[in-house]
Amino acid sequence: METSFATRAGLFCAGTAMLVGCAPGAVEDTSTATAAVTSPGHLAGISDADFIVARDNFALEETIDDGVGPVFNETACGHCHTNGALGGAGEQIERRYGAVVNGQFSSLSSSGGSLRQLQTAGHFMNGTQSCNVPLEVEPSGTTVHNVGRLTTPLFGLGLIDAMPDSFFIALAAAEPAAVRGTVKMAAVLLPNPADASQDLSTVRVARFGWKADISNLPTFAADAYKNEMGITTQHCFRGQSITAFSTESAPNGVPMPLGCDDLAPPAPDGVPPGTDDAVGICAPDQTELQEDIQNFITFMTFLAPLPRDQGDVPAITAGARLFNTVGCNGCHTTTTFRTPNPAPNGVPGGFAFNPFSDFLVHDMGSLGDMIGNDGDSVATTRLMRTAPLWGIRFRNHLLHDGRTPDIATAVRAHDGQGRTSALAFGALNANDQHNIVAFVRSM
Repeated sequence: METSFATRAGLFCAGTAMLVGCAPGAVEDTSTATAAVTSPGHLAGISDADFIVARDNFALEETIDDGVGPVFNETACGHCHTNGALGGAGEQIERRYGAVVNGQFSSLSSSGGSLRQLQTAGHFMNGTQSCNVPLEVEPSGTTVHNVGRLTTPLFGLGLIDAMPDSFFIALAAAEPAAVRGTVKMAAVLLPNPADASQDLSTVRVARFGWKADISNLPTFAADAYKNEMGITTQHCFRGQSITAFSTESAPNGVPMPLGCDDLAPPAPDGVPPGTDDAVGICAPDQTELQEDIQNFITFMTFLAPLPRDQGDVPAITAGARLFNTVGCNGCHTTTTFRTPNPAPNGVPGGFAFNPFSDFLVHDMGSLGDMIGNDGDSVATTRLMRTAPLWGIRFRNHLLHDGRTPDIATAVRAHDGQGRTSALAFGALNANDQHNIVAFVRSM
């Protein structure tokens, strides 16, 4: 068991207020931080055995018999989330496309939508039925081509999920006007049964995904299962059947005949045909999430953030000051986060942590990926969520498209609201730049 997680995690900030400034190098030791992380790498609030069950389900490789297909990117969550430990960022880079029509973004939904899955179930037999699933290609009319999207790390996301909307709204209000982020709201498509405040009728500050367009970890899990692995699910929440994730992806918009999407058993009565994993008809007041999705939620909720590396204290201390001087903390905030006590999703309450992100979206100019939702303006497609920096030393691909492994190169690529800080970094001497990189690499 960790004896001093606060010390290992480092750069926690003194004070007990929900929103406090962070003095570089300050370390907070709290009663909740000590022993809040256990040796298997999970937060307190779950047994080792239960966490291992969820972890192993997350790592499990699935097949066409389990519902993988018709098009997909990988066959296990753990195949994409690998860097540093299970749950980290990935080596794989998915691909997206779109078009700008009359100044507005189009996902070309009739041709399959902006995500181009990179694998296909191909040719297979379902009984006497011969099936052939084509590989997706960029459709005609595409003007935004082959955009890379790197798998994001999952460490500590349960802590982020526990934070109230008011915290992110306050972060935005406290930021300088020139770099102030935008708070995005998104519908809760799959509520977390552990959080009494969530319902199908609610919206929430969106805090997950490169574009901050996903509101909570259950929605994140079910969306990825469907779009990245091709496995569709149905759930029950307070007696209502949730089928938002029941429709199979159609390769380039052409639906496959029933039975030619994969080889999963037929969906039970009362569930949309083609649903791969279903709870079934919902009894009054029944709340039950599909088992795999529940395990993914559990794994992500309790997966602990990685400890800091304080191996070069002089450089890290100097770099922490310079990080603020050049303005990186305008978006990669050094403000301490602290979970509510009790936390709504079961993670440790009153837990202080620093992800070094405001989880808001900012105009990134030429660094924006130009992908959006149907009807978005070009300016909106340039908005990107501030990437959390904790755990960055375990990543070998940086920025949304993984274009570089080098922190200094990634800093220099910042544009739009990040351009002033990028220029300020570039104006520093080599030693000062080294110290900022050492500070960031320590996270």
